[in-house]
Amino acid sequence: MILYSTNKRSPRVSFEAALFQGLAPDAGLYFPSSYPKFTKQEIRNLIGKPLPEIGYQVLNKWLSDEIDSVSLAKIAKAALDFPIPIKQVGPYYVLELFHGPTNSFKDVAARVLAQLMNHYLLRRKQKMTLFVATSGDTGGAVAQAFSDTRRVDVFVLFPKGRVSSLQEEQLTRVGKNVRPIEVEGTFDDCQSLVKKAIIDRELQWLNISSANSINIGRLLPQSIYYWYAYSRLKKRNIEFVVPTGNMGNITAGLLAYKTGMPVSTFLAATNRNNSLVRYLATRKFIPKKSVSTLSNAMDVGNPSNFTRIMELFSHNHLELKRLIKASSISDSQTIQTIKSVYKKYHYLLDPHSAVAWAAAGKRVKAKGPTLLLSTASPLKFADEIFKSTGIKFDSYWRKLPFMRRRKKKISVENSYPAFKNAVLTQLKVI
Repeated sequence: MILYSTNKRSPRVSFEAALFQGLAPDAGLYFPSSYPKFTKQEIRNLIGKPLPEIGYQVLNKWLSDEIDSVSLAKIAKAALDFPIPIKQVGPYYVLELFHGPTNSFKDVAARVLAQLMNHYLLRRKQKMTLFVATSGDTGGAVAQAFSDTRRVDVFVLFPKGRVSSLQEEQLTRVGKNVRPIEVEGTFDDCQSLVKKAIIDRELQWLNISSANSINIGRLLPQSIYYWYAYSRLKKRNIEFVVPTGNMGNITAGLLAYKTGMPVSTFLAATNRNNSLVRYLATRKFIPKKSVSTLSNAMDVGNPSNFTRIMELFSHNHLELKRLIKASSISDSQTIQTIKSVYKKYHYLLDPHSAVAWAAAGKRVKAKGPTLLLSTASPLKFADEIFKSTGIKFDSYWRKLPFMRRRKKKISVENSYPAFKNAVLTQLKVI
């Protein structure tokens, strides 16, 4: 696979190079120069196959020119070792993506990313430093996937006071090689610090990359669960309803579409951080400072993957609008949705999945099945859900093994010099 920078000012690179660079030298995101296609027969062959097999087929379609099939099969089997059930709840299908180690959809991509990087690092006999900015779930998934990995040092940046109780515990009770950094700012600020570090020439000796969806190695594996959902529903006109923050999730779905997956519509479900909704309505993409909401993992005012969506549609606004719809949901609507769905179906949604449900409810009934991507377990938000809805359930996570680890974090102000100094201090360089 050959990739180019969305800023068009850097050389084209292989997948391996893009994986370890994370961000192109011109600060653009790496993007495939072409899309491999599944044939109709290959698509039929996916129906009913187990998740690791579908994961292998998707990875092999993209990476067969760089990684041998035996290694790709091992990567998929090791990473995708948990179930992804589909449940029918009232009028919708719900794809439960939260049965991995950290109860978040981010486990899928983070675990595949870890396996891919370890594959190359073992071959190279190298070490690396990995940075990840998180608004909630990504950091926990990456920390778990890379925890105690000898060849990788991990720095997890999260915004102070903007993650749930469980999310912070998962971010800060981690392996020796993982270093959580609490930033006085927003997710966008954390992401900006990561991007600056990646292109900082003074830090190149650290062999830095990113585990955010700016890294193509994090993004591609997310398309696996779209293909898995299709293989189970076996419908050509599915409407996927996608909780949307940094736009990596919906971009992965669009990549599945570009490789041949039949689909009716993608509905981007956003909270008050609704830059995509505004773009579809006005043709103007205007980043704004992120605002804090109940669905905190989607609190992104300047989503990085928007530039990739533009590449997918060759900056054609009309074509984009034909396939993507978007809706913005308030916290009050989110709370009401959690309450009403629980009362009517005795099914508990986390705030992000509730945003998706509410967005689907605002749409005219789709011609085919509507599938909601449920991105996090409600158990991750037990305290927050109880405070806002009065629905109480067991916060079982307080008894999980990771809670026996010592809690650790360092706090830094929102400035690159302070952050850089903290990184070098943690690595005992200064």
